[in-house]
Amino acid sequence: MHRLNWAFLAGAAILTACAPVENQRGYVPDQEAVASVQVGMDTKDTVTKKLGDPSTAATFGNDIWYYISAHVEQNAFFAPRALDRNILAVEFAKDGKVTDVHKYTLADGRVVDFVSRETPTRGREMGLLQSIFNAVPGQIGQSAPNTPTPGGGQAPPIPSPR
Repeated sequence: MHRLNWAFLAGAAILTACAPVENQRGYVPDQEAVASVQVGMDTKDTVTKKLGDPSTAATFGNDIWYYISAHVEQNAFFAPRALDRNILAVEFAKDGKVTDVHKYTLADGRVVDFVSRETPTRGREMGLLQSIFNAVPGQIGQSAPNTPTPGGGQAPPIPSPR
């Protein structure tokens, strides 16, 4: 009977350890406050009073404030997974009045595939073995005599020691 209790407790501990952890992250908008934002009437000050400070603002182009929230689930050590995401974008004119309000969800998002290529640099870079074999005492790492240089032409002659 005593072993059965320990087995039951161990099984319960394992099952609760595998339960997903859910978090609400970011700005959770009050739907009444969002509905009260009026295009052409509200300004940046009134939007701040109604919705608070934005999560972020547009860096380039139009003056847009973003209010971002996400409902995230994470199982044990696996990467978090977004169950729900809401983005409220409030666009302003140059005079500071609201010109448009957009609502985006997780369904509106796109997967962005980042390219991890390296940008080539100018010039010729020698490897370790090339540097060792091309080295001349006193001029380590420079091109050997009579070999083309990266800019074209021939390398200057190496003066003899006196």
